[in-house]
Amino acid sequence: MKKSSHLLLLILFLSTTVYLQSCRQKDKKKQKISKEAIKERSIKDWNKTIPGSFNHKQELFFDTLQIASFLEQYPQLTEYKESIAKFYSGRNFAYAWYSKSGLIEQAGNLADRVKNLPEEGITKPIPYITQLDSMLYLKSAKKPDLNLELMLTAQYFVFAKLAWQGMDAAISKKTQWFLPRKKFSYEEYLDSLVKTPGKFAGIGVAPVYRQYELLKNFLLKYKALEEKEKWPAIIADQKSYKPGDSSPVISQIKTRLFKLEDFKGDTTNILYDDKLLEAMKQFQERHGLVADGAIGKGTLNELNVPLNTRIRQLLVNMERSRWLPVQVNTDYLAVNIPEFKLHVYHADSLLWSCNVVVGQSVHKTVIFAGDMKYVVFSPYWNVPPSIVKNEVLPDMRRNSNYLRDHQMEVTGREGGLPVIRQKPGSKNSLGQVKFLFPNSYNIYLHDTPSKTLFNESSRAFSHGCIRIEQPAKLAGFLLRNAKGWDGEKIKEAMNSGKEKYITLKEKVPVFIAYFTAFTDRNNLLNFRKDIYERDKPLADMLLKKD
Repeated sequence: MKKSSHLLLLILFLSTTVYLQSCRQKDKKKQKISKEAIKERSIKDWNKTIPGSFNHKQELFFDTLQIASFLEQYPQLTEYKESIAKFYSGRNFAYAWYSKSGLIEQAGNLADRVKNLPEEGITKPIPYITQLDSMLYLKSAKKPDLNLELMLTAQYFVFAKLAWQGMDAAISKKTQWFLPRKKFSYEEYLDSLVKTPGKFAGIGVAPVYRQYELLKNFLLKYKALEEKEKWPAIIADQKSYKPGDSSPVISQIKTRLFKLEDFKGDTTNILYDDKLLEAMKQFQERHGLVADGAIGKGTLNELNVPLNTRIRQLLVNMERSRWLPVQVNTDYLAVNIPEFKLHVYHADSLLWSCNVVVGQSVHKTVIFAGDMKYVVFSPYWNVPPSIVKNEVLPDMRRNSNYLRDHQMEVTGREGGLPVIRQKPGSKNSLGQVKFLFPNSYNIYLHDTPSKTLFNESSRAFSHGCIRIEQPAKLAGFLLRNAKGWDGEKIKEAMNSGKEKYITLKEKVPVFIAYFTAFTDRNNLLNFRKDIYERDKPLADMLLKKD
């Protein structure tokens, strides 16, 4: 392509960019988007790419046709053709990894990151990594090598896809993950990386959900443990252990907890002392067990989980982290199904959490996202047809007063079944308030009269909806900026016996997620049981050798 063609491409690109910006923004002075503004994109911007800043140090140029020639030599990189072309068209086909002084610092940093992809939890082979090494070794100090230039760019997109983007959306859907996948302009992000020395050395924030880097740190620790430890099963010599007990097994438990960074003390001591009690409670807490310090069968089973199993768990949840938005700059709610917890956030800062009850394994709570729109006080419960057919009608046959005893009424017929609803009141299955974020799965958050279930360590009891331990507190949070809705008014509405809908002035995003490994606000690694058996299929796909 001739230089005039390059110039024409640049003019067309810049013209289109200016036109699009003028359509979207009234104030031309605000067209330039800072890195801080990019970082603060809210959930509403999921389906938009994140703008970057173009590198204006364009000193060396090449012909666009040479990209096709390069890909003919290295066909395994062809899937990145569009991204490579888009990146260079935005630079007027200027070299990115070279200046007039030679290869820039970021080139070596990128090569190091690509060669160390296993540290990112990636087990798949990297195409042409040997050729990249050779090119870097044989590079000329004076003359730029176009093959090395294009190989570095292609390897960046390999790295971005595997480490930051993750497996295709078809895979996430196959694993029943219906949360929207993040959208991100890796081409524009690359432009900012080559502009900033040190970036690829690991400095700066990667374009991935924060749990990713935290889990990655623990992955490296667990891999190091696996390399040097045999991890034999600890065999109990009594039914359980409690403070004051003595046994050689206590020493083994202390040693295991020391290696897992829960215990600090003398591992040879066979007495169950206060230091072990403190460590055991922490271990139980981060594994979703009752944190009472008693070392019974359940706790011992968790202590004996093989390191390889934990590593697979970390890999699976790092992959799920790749799929989420990088940051949400607004209030939002997040339910982690295996954790049985609701977390309330403001701009990614955790405000508070509470226990929840989720769907049984036969009535799985769906992994998806929606926008909270309504708070409904003293709600009716419209009994789903499946429950009417499988539960209510059989009970009605056994007890002619069943509907009256449960404050239910028939309001019509549909599909050969009676339409039944439960009246507001103390026996209502939805409790005194429900929270609606309309969705095709008919899932919502609600109160419950069955409060004792929140005391269970495993809380998968519902038909799919999510029961909230602190519904009044959640209502107060959602209505805190609504005039007249203080604690007293909320309590009154919850006990009125009359259904009342309140429409939220601003919708609040709700994430229903599924993480069996995560770090908490104290940076402690947590594991939870895979209650819906979602981990194994994803682990098998991640570890599959192509």
